[in-house]
Order: sequence, then C-alpha cells, then structure tokens
Amino acid sequence: MRVVILGGSGSGKSTQAERICRYFQIQRVSTGEVLREAITQSAVLDDPQLQELGLHAQPYIEQGELVPDDLMIEFIRSRLKKPDVSKGWVLEGYPRTAFQAEELDFLLDELGQKLDWCVYLQVPEAVMVNRSVERSLPDDQPEIIHRRVELFYDCTVPILEYYDRRRRLLTINGDQSPDAVEDEIIRLLSEVV
Repeated sequence: MRVVILGGSGSGKSTQAERICRYFQIQRVSTGEVLREAITQSAVLDDPQLQELGLHAQPYIEQGELVPDDLMIEFIRSRLKKPDVSKGWVLEGYPRTAFQAEELDFLLDELGQKLDWCVYLQVPEAVMVNRSVERSLPDDQPEIIHRRVELFYDCTVPILEYYDRRRRLLTINGDQSPDAVEDEIIRLLSEVV
C-alpha cells in the first residue's frame, strides 16, 4: 500500500502516518524528517547527494517557505529508491502543491510504483495553530506557524481537487481524538484495499 497523508501544520499527519505504518507494516517517509536530517547532516553522512540537497533547502526551511519543487522531487526520488520502502509507504509532508502531486505521479510511474490513496486530515485553522504551538519544535515559532498555515491554504488545497478528480482522495475529520482518527482511516483504507 502506498499512501500520501495531507493536512496543515499541526493536523496530526505525523501521528496518523506512524499509526497507519504500524497497522499495515509499511514504512513512513516524512519529508520534514528527511529535510531536517539532511540539514543537520545526521543520518546522511553516507549520502553526499542528500547533504547537497540539504544545503540548498536550508534557507527556505528557516524562513518557513516551501522548498522548491525541483529540490523536493530529488529528495523524494532518493528516498523512494531505498529498499526499505519496497512493500509500501506513507508519504507525509509531500506533495504540497498540485504540481508536486503531478510530479509524484510521474516519479512513481518511473519507479514502477502506484499511489493507492491520498488521506486528507481536515482540521480547522485555529486547531492547527494551537497544536503546532503546543508541540514546540525548534522551527515552530508563531510567525512561521502562521506562514505555514497560509501556505497550506494557498498551495495545498488544489491537491485535494487533483486527487479527488482521480478518485484517490479520502477526507477524514482530523479534529477528533487520535484514536478516533486512526480508527476512521484504518476502516476506510481496509474497505478500499
């Protein structure tokens, strides 16, 4: 199973991606973690390409901006070629634009893979902001959080239309307890497998 999980900052993507992976015994591919590791150079010392990509991505991340599409495609290509994702994956934090969604489909064709579903965690803006402030990651300063939410609405919403037209969109109410969200996702994914 190959799934993209979408939602704004603080929508619960990481939590639900981990739970989906545990349930279906597949790998989680978090672009946020891949980018952070590439920037801090932890876990990528043996991968010069990721180091180079990380250096180019760092200024964008520090300003709360989206990393340019060409860089993101290379991060994703590099990660989806690794053997640990051969049985399936949940991709978290990508795509973030309709263009990236199309590019992901082209990349998957190139790699001989196919996206099964896009799971969208629908959460009100105020909830996204509050959750992001509460988790207090180093890059979760209020102005950056608000910028991310703004970018989400500007750039990511067209992705929902992209996947909806392809009949691959599952919309989940993300403003519930993590267990209730997980139950709904697992139920829907199990029905459509």
